[in-house]
Amino acid sequence: MSTPTLTQRAQTFLAERRRLGFQGRNTRYALISFARDMDRQYPQGALTVERMADWARRDKWRRGTPETWARRLKLLRPFARWLRQFEPRTAVPDESLFGPIPGRVAPHIYRDDEIEQLLAAARGLHPKGGLRPATYETLFGLIASTGLRVSEALALRDTDVDLSAGTLTIRQTKFAKSRRLPLHPSTVDALARYRRLRCRSVRTTGETPFFIGTRGRRLGQPLGQRQVHRVFIELRQQLRWVNRGAHDGPRIHQLRHSFAVRRVMLWHRQGIDIDQAMLSLSTYLGHAKISNTYWYLTAVPELMGLAAEKFERFAEAPGAGDE
Repeated sequence: MSTPTLTQRAQTFLAERRRLGFQGRNTRYALISFARDMDRQYPQGALTVERMADWARRDKWRRGTPETWARRLKLLRPFARWLRQFEPRTAVPDESLFGPIPGRVAPHIYRDDEIEQLLAAARGLHPKGGLRPATYETLFGLIASTGLRVSEALALRDTDVDLSAGTLTIRQTKFAKSRRLPLHPSTVDALARYRRLRCRSVRTTGETPFFIGTRGRRLGQPLGQRQVHRVFIELRQQLRWVNRGAHDGPRIHQLRHSFAVRRVMLWHRQGIDIDQAMLSLSTYLGHAKISNTYWYLTAVPELMGLAAEKFERFAEAPGAGDE
């Protein structure tokens, strides 16, 4: 029996992870790319740190930064540890090889007027008054009002959108969990308008994608993430927003950040116990760990400002300094 190639090993590893509930599209793509590259260049011999490090430096975007290389190398570590059971000479690269991986950076938090501008710009797409502008206006509005991931919104089927109950069903998403989300009445109204318009253009079943392509042979087909991001960038450039985040510009995913931040800010103003409320927000957002939700408290200046005001009021209260 011939020895499996590294690509075949990688496919087995990824299949085992999927059975355990891991999704990770980027990880799958990177690992298969790495394995095929190793099979081409080094069909024989053990997997060494030098070979993995060389691959990590050759990212297709040519960013040329140790941070990028460290992230790429991190994707290989679980696979290398798993592979050692079959290939004992396999090396596992040390985390310090390219230095630490930077933590999350501050996002652009959208103001209400920016979200209104985005929806108005989407409404102005061509053809005016057609299904395409309605699709993007409703999609961006839904993400902003619910904090959905882009992938979750695009994966919705018609049967997942229960407008009578005012709920969305999000199925088997990033962490292989499903959840049901209540919707604000204004969001229900917007989704109902879009559904009526969409049903005039395509025949609909329960399995029809809720958000569909609208041009040529793409009519009625699922929207792709690349297509959605391309339209968003076009609108962003048109609106000429001033970037307030640490990325190269405002992103769609930051509508999700903005939803979470607005909710926590509202709780602050209402005097609600944040620690008690964060679990419900974490569940609503579909976070695997509540620590991912707490990140919003430290990453956004607006929230830090509210926390500082709250502390100042406490410090100025009578008897606050007494022991």
